[in-house]
Amino acid sequence: MDGENQRIAMRVSAVSIVVNLLLSVGKLLAGIFGRSGAMVSDAVHSASDVFSTFIVIIGVRISSKKSDVNHPYGHERMECVASIILATVLLATGLGIGLGGLRTVLSGHYETLAVPGLMALAAAVISIAVKEWMYWYTRAAAKKINSGALMADAWHHRSDSLSSIGAFVGIAGSRMGYPVLDAAASMVISVFIAKAAYEIFMDAVDKMVDKACDRETEEKIRKLVLLQEGVLGIDRLMTRLFGAKIYVDMEIAADGSRTLYETHAIAEQVHDAIEEQFPEVKHCMVHVNPAKAPERKE
Repeated sequence: MDGENQRIAMRVSAVSIVVNLLLSVGKLLAGIFGRSGAMVSDAVHSASDVFSTFIVIIGVRISSKKSDVNHPYGHERMECVASIILATVLLATGLGIGLGGLRTVLSGHYETLAVPGLMALAAAVISIAVKEWMYWYTRAAAKKINSGALMADAWHHRSDSLSSIGAFVGIAGSRMGYPVLDAAASMVISVFIAKAAYEIFMDAVDKMVDKACDRETEEKIRKLVLLQEGVLGIDRLMTRLFGAKIYVDMEIAADGSRTLYETHAIAEQVHDAIEEQFPEVKHCMVHVNPAKAPERKE
């Protein structure tokens, strides 16, 4: 990640920390004084966002380090490690919230449950609006700089928005005469959180096990290469994800009667075209094979 992209990531992370700190404190107070377990659970979720953003900052900074003797391919996969840690924290948060709600539902003593006040309901509405805005704000930055860790943080905001919706429904239902719905909302919240954690985890794993990039990108690379002068065909094209970057290994066919200097120039042209048109490609290896001569008819 270059300097400009890193500055974007740090700016978004700073905004995320400030917003989440204010939200978590506000929702905690609203949950306590408004007598809402769902809002307290939502406050815990927002507090976990602060921790997750610090993980994103650490992951982005480490992944931005230049290649060295011990890490000749760079440190991009540290973003994947940060995303996995994020997913783990997110899952643990979801399970804790879900189990708390389940215990309340199974207790059966619904008549003793407190009815949440209007303060808790208002806090849920504010949280939905703010966290949905944070999702789109962080998502836009993540797509701009192609950051997996920042995208994971964006989904963390979305899961918090969804959990606030669940809290709103539970609080509203409880005020309408069904106090158990406040606890049930916590269970619904936990499902959304667990789903987000799974998606973040699988995306990070794909980027750590050399999964190929998407078919659309591969097809664009293939078309670009075939447009280059001297390229008679593509014998092999392989791609692999390396954190937020892509590695490309390919074999192209060229006229076998050309000199080594000429075929080397073709390979250089292909290499430069790919890295120029696809900024996400960190490294491209091009091997030239002699094109097969057409079979003679006897």
